[in-house]
Amino acid sequence: MSITAHLDLNLKADSLDAAPAMLREILAVTRAFDGCLGVDVLTDSRDPAHVLVVERWASVEHDEAYRAWRAGDGASTLGTILSGPPLLTRFETAFEM
Repeated sequence: MSITAHLDLNLKADSLDAAPAMLREILAVTRAFDGCLGVDVLTDSRDPAHVLVVERWASVEHDEAYRAWRAGDGASTLGTILSGPPLLTRFETAFEM
């Protein structure tokens, strides 16, 4: 069953100019990862430092493999632009419309 992962990010104020390029680079690799069905980046309309990355995965196993890879060999520099730890929430597709 497919899942949707929400990665809630708060960016450092001094990284707002550099963040889009960095996110594009990091997420290009995410999009190419096995099982990734797509990635969208949303910015809070009232707070440009608040960003939500919405990832769609073919299965929990694909998402878990990706998270394990990012925690190891696939580690990125994302943490350098964050003001705090990201919050990951995964949602299972309850039913298809």
